[in-house]
Amino acid sequence: FARNNKNAICQKCKEEDPNTLSEESLLAEERAFGDAAINKEISELRVHCVTLGCSWSGIMRDFEEHQSLCEYALIPCHTGCGQVVMRRKLADHLENGCVNNVTVCQQCHCSLASSEYQNPFPLLFVYFFLLFFFQQSHSTPSTNKDGCRFSEVGCSFRGSKEKIKEHEKSAVGAHTLLLLQHMRQLKGTLCSAARAARGLTPQSGLNPNKNKLHVFENIVAVLNKEVESSNLEILAFRRQSELDQNIIRGLELKIAELHRCLTQKDAGLSSLHKSLLFSEQASYDGIFLWKITDVGRKLQDSVTGRTVGLYSPAFYTAKYGYKVCLRVYLNGDGTGKGTHMSLFFVVMKGDYDALLPWPFRHKVTFMLLDQNNREHIIDAFRPDLTSASFQRPVNDMNVASGCPMFLPLSKLQSPKHAYVKEDTLFLKCIIETN
Repeated sequence: FARNNKNAICQKCKEEDPNTLSEESLLAEERAFGDAAINKEISELRVHCVTLGCSWSGIMRDFEEHQSLCEYALIPCHTGCGQVVMRRKLADHLENGCVNNVTVCQQCHCSLASSEYQNPFPLLFVYFFLLFFFQQSHSTPSTNKDGCRFSEVGCSFRGSKEKIKEHEKSAVGAHTLLLLQHMRQLKGTLCSAARAARGLTPQSGLNPNKNKLHVFENIVAVLNKEVESSNLEILAFRRQSELDQNIIRGLELKIAELHRCLTQKDAGLSSLHKSLLFSEQASYDGIFLWKITDVGRKLQDSVTGRTVGLYSPAFYTAKYGYKVCLRVYLNGDGTGKGTHMSLFFVVMKGDYDALLPWPFRHKVTFMLLDQNNREHIIDAFRPDLTSASFQRPVNDMNVASGCPMFLPLSKLQSPKHAYVKEDTLFLKCIIETN
């Protein structure tokens, strides 16, 4: 007896102590449900077949499948003769002892037992029968998804899809025996049909088939022509596809060449733009005014080390004179690093250096312009003729020389002055060319 939230008790316990079970403690049928854990435990129990003579043993889960295949199990003859025989002896019973398993002879039309009749059918019959059976089994599958595909010929096994697959693999012999029995029954049916067909003339049975065959031959001929036409079209499409692929490859090469030319033209335009910008900013009289924008950001970049110094565009003392530029460190360099703005003068390698006197000996004046025109910062120096900074350049530019402590940063950022206005400052360089 199953009880609510309590252990189950047996009939004997109830009889010995009736008080242990009351109507309120019984579990109602509608509240009961299957115990999957117990079912799984039971399915794993070791069992053996109780059929006399059978030595099979295994787990409970496989016992049902064994019952449907046990060679020693007693089964009734499916012909209706009333005999009960072992499954392993069913074939012998059908051949020798079954009174209902009779066959009609085609020669004398007498009904004979299967053991007394010599099979006149050729092996071709067996082939067409098996072909027919398996076509039927694949084209009209059983509506019961839990039954074996050979249930139509007598197999009684039922189970899940996985069990059915395992069963069909392991029961090939039993299924073959069932097919043999079914064949014997079908042979008798075919003999009767053959006798009934004797009344038909051969010509009357063949003419409709000949007409159908002729129709099919015409259809096949038309289809062959269509297939040949389709093959020709496919061949033409393939040739056209190959031509198109060649054209595409040629266009891809042209596109790659155009990309390369475009890259070269972009580089040329960039160089031309730089040259144009240089021409616009270049000075040829030794006086250069440098406008520096985004001073706050550039000063912060100098503090963090991202961009330490800035170079000005190149300018000249004359049209064919010395080529020079300025370099500024907004956060200072050398002795002025972190406290002053540093400003330097750089002699660059020019196109006409071979015609100029060396070392460079012109006076250089630096100016930081007060944008309110009140107090400009001015510093000047004359070149040290022994310094490498003022000799004829060997590389693109010489070592910079100038004023590492040009202006204190506190004064640069002071609101009393307008050295930086609208985040812009102006540096001026004057070279005495007289």
